[in-house]
Amino acid sequence: QVQLVESGGGLVQAGESLRLSCAASPPSANIGSMAWHRQAPGKSREYIASIHTDGLTNYDDSVKGRFTISRDNAKNTMYLQIHSLKPEDSAVYYCRGLHRDRWVWGQGTQVIVSS
Repeated sequence: QVQLVESGGGLVQAGESLRLSCAASPPSANIGSMAWHRQAPGKSREYIASIHTDGLTNYDDSVKGRFTISRDNAKNTMYLQIHSLKPEDSAVYYCRGLHRDRWVWGQGTQVIVSS
């Protein structure tokens, strides 16, 4: 069974940077398009960005300029680099990936940004 595993979350200070990872398990799994979402307490899950296997990216307007999505197809891993973190970036960050025409979600990694 294919799984996606997020990592890299934690407690950070406002203004710092963070890089989240989303790795496919097993590493040989065929994952197509991938994306990041986040869900803050009491709010619905929101889309952040997506990336295709050819590297084509798309961002929600709210994160353009501070968030960078990337992927290493050889490692079957996707990344999310976040700069200048703000307290309002605190959320559980989820990744999803397309496997055999079905979206697979990770379990999430929590990011807490202190002011």
